[in-house]
Amino acid sequence: MQSAFHPPSDPAWQTLTALAKSAPSVQQAMDDADWRSQSSMAGAELTLDLTHHRLSGDIWHHLIALLAASPFEALRQGLLTGQPINHTEDRAVGHTRIRTPEFVSQDPTLNAIKIFSEGVRSGRLQSATGQAFQSVINIGIGGSDLGPKMVCEALREHEEGGLAVHFVANVDGAEIKRVVALCDPETTLVIIASKTFTTQETMMNARSARNWLCEHLGGEQRIAPHLVALTTAREKAVEFGVGPDQIFSFDEDIGGRYSLWSSIGLTIALQSSFARFEALLNGAHAMDRHFSETPPERNLPVALALLAVWYSNFLGAQSQAVIPYCERLNLFPDFLQQLDMESLGKRVDRQGQVLDYTTGLVTWGQTGTNGQHAFFQLLHQGTRLVPLDFIGIKQDPQSTVEAHRALNLNLAAQVTALAQGRANQDLHRDYPGNKPSSVIILDTLSPHQLGALIALYEHKVFTLSALWHINAFDQWGVELGKSLATAFDQSTYDQHPATATLLDRLSLE
Repeated sequence: MQSAFHPPSDPAWQTLTALAKSAPSVQQAMDDADWRSQSSMAGAELTLDLTHHRLSGDIWHHLIALLAASPFEALRQGLLTGQPINHTEDRAVGHTRIRTPEFVSQDPTLNAIKIFSEGVRSGRLQSATGQAFQSVINIGIGGSDLGPKMVCEALREHEEGGLAVHFVANVDGAEIKRVVALCDPETTLVIIASKTFTTQETMMNARSARNWLCEHLGGEQRIAPHLVALTTAREKAVEFGVGPDQIFSFDEDIGGRYSLWSSIGLTIALQSSFARFEALLNGAHAMDRHFSETPPERNLPVALALLAVWYSNFLGAQSQAVIPYCERLNLFPDFLQQLDMESLGKRVDRQGQVLDYTTGLVTWGQTGTNGQHAFFQLLHQGTRLVPLDFIGIKQDPQSTVEAHRALNLNLAAQVTALAQGRANQDLHRDYPGNKPSSVIILDTLSPHQLGALIALYEHKVFTLSALWHINAFDQWGVELGKSLATAFDQSTYDQHPATATLLDRLSLE
């Protein structure tokens, strides 16, 4: 796992550096019959079209060679067999394990989640006042919020009834006040999602929610039916007032940004049913199998990773945009920001050496067609290279035939306009084109295909970490700000005068 690998020293990297100087335009690649024959691939019910890229068969061949020289194969084997590939924390990485059919059918925690979610949805499990629950407030932050929140938004149904699901993450007290004002305490279930049950933002919001329940239900002795904990810290949850039967754990090898597949996904099961949550897991497992079994040149996650290396390390791109043409995927770019940037924002390699090459791309995006009226001007006529992933849905029964056709026509038009442009002697109206993009197509936004889509990007990030020889599964960079906030609060930090001035201006002195 710790074998020496310095990407710029590899012959494939050096060849790619030379090829980048004469890289084909997107139009030339589109006209290249040999490349077109290689540029479409499918797996786990998803299709990936790479036609509109600055690529050739020769470039692709050397990108594959770079992957072969990297520790990719050993790390992938380690991922799938439970080896401690997260070496800085000496942990295995278990998110693929917990979505295998064997695990899903046999895991006691998942079975408990099934029984609990079905009990709440059916009204069998009731509130302290003997009523069926009508609302759920999920309190978490980071992966304990972004993952389930994104999935719940993507799978929401336009129908009457069912549980109203709300999410609170920010420590800003206005947010928890806004959400509880939308709920009836007598019929509200509060889910506290925190691996350690010590996360500052989550526990502050949890205490506010507990106080709200106590105030309206008659004290702490009445609120246990309304509290659920998703945590590895069982004793802390009990001390907080959560009943032992409403604490659902998950394993230490499940990182926050990969945790929606674990008990952190309880809110998904409550909103959409356990059957749909299980279908989500099955879709992710289908992508796991594709990733583990398909040769690199036809492997969807590998292809996305190779593109990211090509554009960032050889053509100078600094960011990438993800544009889903489905409004219910509006939180998907936000989810990918954490997945991608927390995993790949690293400055040392797996051996602890400071890097002399770039890693990580700034990830951003918005749904189409909204983005067309916001930032597409920069994409079409700006000076920065921004490769894009467009995500399209063939059929959407929640839309109308006319509206969905218009949506997909816009997707195809944007891909074409970015690639080919349109010349005009008036340079204000000239579209240079040559802007690269991928198109990912789902048949429909089902739980199964959503699971496959999420896993597609998880494995893209993993593959990039192998190519860049970094650890994708730690996040030490988020710790310093947390510790300083605590030190400022406790006055244990030797402050620079500039810091003291800032704290004074914020009324914190």
